[in-house]
Amino acid sequence: MLSARPEDRSELAIRIAQHQLRNADKLYGEGNIDQGRAAVDDIVTYSEKARDAATQTKKHLKNVEIDARKMAEKLRDIKRTLAFEDQPPVEQAIRRLEDIRTTLLKEMFAKENKAKENKREKK
Repeated sequence: MLSARPEDRSELAIRIAQHQLRNADKLYGEGNIDQGRAAVDDIVTYSEKARDAATQTKKHLKNVEIDARKMAEKLRDIKRTLAFEDQPPVEQAIRRLEDIRTTLLKEMFAKENKAKENKREKK
């Protein structure tokens, strides 16, 4: 992934996170709790990489935010199927995905506000 162009990294990282989401769903469904937990950790790791790449290049912010929201929703669905003692790591991953979304939204709206301020200054 590091050899990819910077503007492509966010998309690649989100694809990996989505793939790991499908793996986590399958693994939890099969009762492989430890492997499912590892896949959930990967979802967060690669979502954070996608966020970092998107904010660095200022590209794909909206797409990464939408994908993070969808993954958080899917994790909520997965969490409901798990035994109570297996839920905390998934809940933590959901919170971290929400933090990623918040960061991306702040970045997107900060950019919009700067554009509005620049227009006002030019008048």
